[in-house]
Amino acid sequence: MISFLLKGLIRDRSRSLFPVLITAAGVALTVFMAAYGGGILGQMIETTAKFQTGHVTVKTKALADHLQTNPMESALTDSDRWLRLLKENYPSLYWKYRISFGGLLDIPDQEGETLSQAPVIGMALDLLSGDGVETANLNLNKSIAKGAYPARPGEILISDAFFEKLDLKIGQNATLISSDMNGAMVVYNFKVAGTVIFGVNALDRGAIIADVTDIQQAFNMVDATLEIYGFFKNGSFQEAKALQMQQDFNLKHLKYDDIFSPVMMTLKDDEIMSYMLDMAKYVIFIIAVVFIFIVSIVLWNAGLMSGIRRYGEIGIRLAIGESKNHLYLSLLLESVLLGLGGYILGTLIGLIPAYLLQRYGLNLGTMMQSSDLVMPNIVRAEITRECFWIGLIPGVAAPFLGTLLSGLVVYKRQTAQLFKELEV
Repeated sequence: MISFLLKGLIRDRSRSLFPVLITAAGVALTVFMAAYGGGILGQMIETTAKFQTGHVTVKTKALADHLQTNPMESALTDSDRWLRLLKENYPSLYWKYRISFGGLLDIPDQEGETLSQAPVIGMALDLLSGDGVETANLNLNKSIAKGAYPARPGEILISDAFFEKLDLKIGQNATLISSDMNGAMVVYNFKVAGTVIFGVNALDRGAIIADVTDIQQAFNMVDATLEIYGFFKNGSFQEAKALQMQQDFNLKHLKYDDIFSPVMMTLKDDEIMSYMLDMAKYVIFIIAVVFIFIVSIVLWNAGLMSGIRRYGEIGIRLAIGESKNHLYLSLLLESVLLGLGGYILGTLIGLIPAYLLQRYGLNLGTMMQSSDLVMPNIVRAEITRECFWIGLIPGVAAPFLGTLLSGLVVYKRQTAQLFKELEV
């Protein structure tokens, strides 16, 4: 039966070519959009985790609940002890100090007078320990545009665009003016070791990176940190394991009546990240459903037109004794075979632009110059295992649904009427 239908479809291109091409187009769009949507969401989640949230974070309850106007006042004290405890109890993660800060960057001339000033946002990371965890997280070595990576205390990296805006020179002094964890004024001198292009407009507009030890000293944060970030060693966020660690840590250490008590938060505790993670789970399903609906409507109309052209064939098959049920089922089987052909062709077509976008990326930096989203300027698709089978859903379901609807004409026509209309 299947062999007979295949021969008929191959020999009669009017029954197979158009439905296969329409199905292939729908499958190609589905595969490409699944790779594109999954790639963008994955990049946003990964970038935000590396720059802003970590996979899990330990901070004070005051900082987590935004109970202080100055975040520095909510620093986690006795930080060395907490860091040792986290490394011992949760060895599947890298644990690192992070301090986010803001202030005014003052550029002095040779006589110490101000040449220029600009507001700045900063990140204090472990730059000098040599383990390379934070360097790899932010891809710093490959992002150096001018100068070199900091080699000694007191050296900082500055975003390349900010460097050009202030007309700085490598090795030039820069003074950070801010306030410490006790509310006192901070004036601390740094030397610009190099510039970095983050590839994220929100940071490239004006950001600096300093070693965490320097910032602890500058902000009078001896044995204190703003947050302790945890990153899974395999590089990807593991929601179930993170939730289990969070429950275990908070049960042992969180004191609800103490605002300076440490609390562990996961990536999903951030509202925006939670939304993106949930969206990432359903994006492929949403894309598949949309294209199934669109392609089914197109193939329904195509099936109706094909049904009109095939009235003669239907009349003859009914006249020689084929039952309407058998005829209807054979049309449905034809649609499945056409769908499989469209799925294979469409998947191959859809993977080509997806691969090119994954390899070369698409630079949207000019469109995101004023955006505050922590999102890479170059977006890339991501070809996953789902991309190889996702096309099977619209590929088979769409022509099947189209035929399911258009094939009902078999039951609405009488054999005698078909013979009369076509003069068979």
